[in-house]
Amino acid sequence: MTAEAPPAPALSYGRLIPVTVHFDDLDALGLLHNARYPLLVERAWTELWQDRGVRFEGDWAAAGDACNAVRELRIGYEAPVTRPGTYAVHLWLDRLGTTGLTYGFRFCSADGAVTYARGSRVLVRLDAGTLRPAPWSEAFRAAARQLLRPAG
Repeated sequence: MTAEAPPAPALSYGRLIPVTVHFDDLDALGLLHNARYPLLVERAWTELWQDRGVRFEGDWAAAGDACNAVRELRIGYEAPVTRPGTYAVHLWLDRLGTTGLTYGFRFCSADGAVTYARGSRVLVRLDAGTLRPAPWSEAFRAAARQLLRPAG
């Protein structure tokens, strides 16, 4: 008789995006280097939005909602990642404003059960010509609303 793994926890908000930690992402102590967490979160965020048609293809004027910049990044490390393999990033939106948004994230086990790091990031949508804040498109806002974390 073999024991079955417990079922993965169901997400009540956001999306779980798979990411891979490679051997060369580890530091001299064999831990995932602290600078790799934001990079892996960025890759997950990019994949999520590319799947929804928001992407940068070399032309900032044509990039639309992909023309944005980070205003703030906060991250707290909760448990070390000690080996390469498949993990996940749980992404959601905490706030969707006219020209900015705040998203939350957890760097976690592939099934979402174990959290290694968590944080938030503030993005500002930019006008490609002026680099000043610009409103998100209605299409982006509609897709983003699906990622909002319920209040409470």
